[in-house]
Amino acid sequence: MSFFSSLDISSTALTAQRLRMDVISQNIANIDTTRTADGSPYKRKTVLFEEIGDRSSFASVFKSAMNSEAGYGVRVSKIVEDDRPGPMSYDPTHPDADENGYITKPNVNIVEEMVNMISASRSYEANVTAIGNTKTMISKTLEISK
Repeated sequence: MSFFSSLDISSTALTAQRLRMDVISQNIANIDTTRTADGSPYKRKTVLFEEIGDRSSFASVFKSAMNSEAGYGVRVSKIVEDDRPGPMSYDPTHPDADENGYITKPNVNIVEEMVNMISASRSYEANVTAIGNTKTMISKTLEISK
């Protein structure tokens, strides 16, 4: 693995974690949205990651395993909606209340979102540190070669 491939891997992780933070922020911003464009309450979204790599053939997988290559990074494969039902709340004056006076709130849990935000932030920080360490190794290598 070269210095530049480690920079590439960390940069893909930074991009993926930034998108994850954006989705978490969107969830928190819509914690009280009881009506979306389709008329239903907001549904929490989550980000799914996948490894970047050439997995098209057995030969490419075998070659990467034999060469002990670490991979090519990570990317967001898709953003999915959480299908868990949201909590019901009694508020007969709310415009979205049903005939019994209940409204369905979004299925966003602020504690879960904050834990996910801390996790994404720590992952982002770890990759920034990895990039910094790689830059230090590159500069030390250049100093040695003088």
